[in-house]
Amino acid sequence: MAKPTETILSAPAQGLLPRKQGLPVILKAGLFAGTLDIIAAFVNYTLKTGKDPFPILNFIASGVVGKEEAYDPTNTFVMRVLGLLLHFLIATIFAAIFYYAWPLFRRISKSWIVTGLLYGVLVWLAMNLIVVPLSSTPVMKHTTSGVIINMLILMFCIGLPVAWVTYRSRSTT
Repeated sequence: MAKPTETILSAPAQGLLPRKQGLPVILKAGLFAGTLDIIAAFVNYTLKTGKDPFPILNFIASGVVGKEEAYDPTNTFVMRVLGLLLHFLIATIFAAIFYYAWPLFRRISKSWIVTGLLYGVLVWLAMNLIVVPLSSTPVMKHTTSGVIINMLILMFCIGLPVAWVTYRSRSTT
């Protein structure tokens, strides 16, 4: 039953923390996952091409400002900062989605590890089927090995960290 000062309509939804408690968890998960993901992207790119990985940040920025401006040599620093900020914004949005969908995910799987890995696949699908096609980023060719590597990066560097941070915060409340 609701407390005498609470009505059923004002009581928080079961499994959801009040917004003020959720924001630090979401930011922590977004920062943690975003950091792991960008490091993995840099390492993967460098190993694959032998080149400087920082143009990845220009590529991310191109999703908003277009290819011409993102790769303009007079704006390199600004575009890379913009790309990094957008990268962390996207990671944090995916962390927020996971955080608020946690009660649903808990019904599907009791294992935060399985849930996190599956969420990484969902993130890959959302990024490659929705976000990137709707952005202004240049078209990329996908190879089978590239798809597998990029999906694994998102599973282990976005899905698992976001699930772990969320699980730890939710299981202590």
